[in-house]
Amino acid sequence: MRILVAQINPIVGDFEGNTRKIIQALDHGRTKQADIVVFSELVLCGYPPEDLLLHSSFIEANQHFLEKIVQASSRLMAVVGVVRANPAKREKPILNSAAIIHDGKLLGFQDKQLLPTYDVFDERRYFEPGTSAKIWELKGKKIGVMICEDIWQHAGIVTDTDYAHDPVLDFKSLNPDVVFNISSSPYQFEKPGTRVKVCAKCATTLNCPVILCCQVGANDQLVFDGYSLYVNSKGEPVQAAKGFVEDEMLIDLDKPPLPYTFSCDPMHDLYQALVLGVRDYFHKQGFKKGCFGLSGGIDSALVACIVVDALGKENVLAVTMPSRYSSKGSITDSEVLARRLGIELQQIPIEKPFQAFLDLLEPSFKGKPEDITEENMQARIRGMILMAISNKHGYIVMSTGNKSEIALGYCTLYGDMVGGLGVLSDVTKQQVYALARWINRNQGIIPESIIDKVPSAELRENQKDTDSLPEYDTLDKVVQGYVEDDLTPDEIGKKHAIPIEIVLDLIHRIHRAEYKRRQLPPGIRVSKKAFRVGRSYPIVQRWM
Repeated sequence: MRILVAQINPIVGDFEGNTRKIIQALDHGRTKQADIVVFSELVLCGYPPEDLLLHSSFIEANQHFLEKIVQASSRLMAVVGVVRANPAKREKPILNSAAIIHDGKLLGFQDKQLLPTYDVFDERRYFEPGTSAKIWELKGKKIGVMICEDIWQHAGIVTDTDYAHDPVLDFKSLNPDVVFNISSSPYQFEKPGTRVKVCAKCATTLNCPVILCCQVGANDQLVFDGYSLYVNSKGEPVQAAKGFVEDEMLIDLDKPPLPYTFSCDPMHDLYQALVLGVRDYFHKQGFKKGCFGLSGGIDSALVACIVVDALGKENVLAVTMPSRYSSKGSITDSEVLARRLGIELQQIPIEKPFQAFLDLLEPSFKGKPEDITEENMQARIRGMILMAISNKHGYIVMSTGNKSEIALGYCTLYGDMVGGLGVLSDVTKQQVYALARWINRNQGIIPESIIDKVPSAELRENQKDTDSLPEYDTLDKVVQGYVEDDLTPDEIGKKHAIPIEIVLDLIHRIHRAEYKRRQLPPGIRVSKKAFRVGRSYPIVQRWM
């Protein structure tokens, strides 16, 4: 039996475009003499559709375009992720399903049984859970189909919930010869290896190969990394599709597999996730050009590299906006980086508007010493300049703040927080440095002086980030432990030998900055838990 795994990049709500890609993959399947073509979860409508699922016309469109796919399935079986109306009309009106199609006929559906409501998922808001496992037959082979979450609990990976039953065990008595899992599993740092473990556990339990078809591409803040996978009945990886690009993986179950080792470079994947997140955010909305402030610091330098790879250097504008506090090195470093990347760099000094605001507000500020107010004024002038360029020339502004700063609110509302997309808002400062060194592994793209300099916002004389923040190594351990791993303050302190007073102070500051984060632009999610997506805390509260 020959199987074509079609790892495609759908756009949410683009039924015509997604259907075109699906039918094209069916054509490829026939050309390659495949018996079955497998697609990812909700591939027809794109994932995640969120509250579009509440519109009856959206559900009807799924049915309409599914009929076109059925008509195009001559001489093939196809497994296609779709939304469909719930015929039982119980609690929820729709189901997350895999349509099973063969040679111009719709054979039926396998419904998703486990509906996650943790992290970035909220599927019980929309879907009724499936209640049964089915077997489909082709060429004497018994085929089982499961959808994403249905195989995760069995591997002991899911810790946020404990479902009432295990769909993998439902299939055990049915003795499938092969199991397909169609998935829209979002990327997070070092996740691809976890999927191998999940598939391996399912395969060894059912004593049959497991073929995982993953979505690829980015939709809003979520990135889907692909890496569709084939493991044998012993749970050993046999074959994998490429990461972060559309790909087709042809599998022949009748041929003995060649030795294969699944591996990926975490830094390469993190960088590619950020590039893909920017590229799809722009291209899927019809945007083309991006601009950002290039300060001479490491965060904006990393953003420059990412955006050039995502959009092409001809579509990127960097703006350096020196003030009376900007060092000559920062201006020079910005110029060197822009030249190495081949991007346009505009220099727009902010001294005149800054002084004008100081003069304008002097009567109101009379008798008050200079403080963070004057620092924030500079950031807001820069934000206004970037937004003016955006309005006038059609650029989308990209925010360059990192997760460590955002965690503590070390950023300025309506200043460096402005923009249409936060490129690094889920990347800690330590990861920023690691990515910069990864970029420079073969050639010096980012000037070493940028990587080596002491971090500073340069909004007052001799300012350093450590004037307001602890060392980033300490801060990042607390952010990761508290925000991403849900550790208690005591657990964080003991794990990293950080005094409990420092841990508690940082946690307090994390919660105190919640109101700022609500006003952030959407950011690309690359960690286990990002701000704004998959994490929800009240602004007004007295618990923390």
